[in-house]
Amino acid sequence: MNAEVRPRLRQVVLDTTDARALAEFYRELLGLVYRPGDEAPGPGAPDERGRDWLVLRHPDGSSALAFQQVAALPAATWPEPRVPQQLHLDLTVGSLTELEGAHRRALRLGARLLLDRSEDPEEPLRVYADPAGHPFCVFVAD
Repeated sequence: MNAEVRPRLRQVVLDTTDARALAEFYRELLGLVYRPGDEAPGPGAPDERGRDWLVLRHPDGSSALAFQQVAALPAATWPEPRVPQQLHLDLTVGSLTELEGAHRRALRLGARLLLDRSEDPEEPLRVYADPAGHPFCVFVAD
C-alpha cells in the first residue's frame, strides 16, 4: 500500500549563452526534433523562446535534452582540471565505421575534439566539446 514513489528522469538540461545555437547543434547531431512551439521562428521574426528555454525530443515524442539560456558560462577545461566537466553526455554508435561518421558530423557541426581513443581495442571512443564547451563522448557499444 505504501509503494515507494520514485521520480523519473525527464531530460538533461544544458546551460548555454546561446540556447538556439546549441539546440540546433544537438538537433542536427542526434536527429532530434523541437517540442511543439520551440521551433525556430521565420526569418526576421524575434526568437522569444530561443532567449530562454528550448526542448528537444526524440522523433517518437520522448524527452531528450533542454537548453537554458544563461548570461555567462565558463567552459570546462577537461582534461585539465581547472574547470571540471561537472556533467557530460555519453553517446553511442554501433561500429568503428559509425564512429568515423559521427566524428565527421560532430566536427562539421562545430564540435571540438578533446581526446581521441578511437584506436583503443577495448573501448574505442572520442571526447568532444560542443559549441558551448560541454564535453560529450561518442563510443562504440555492442
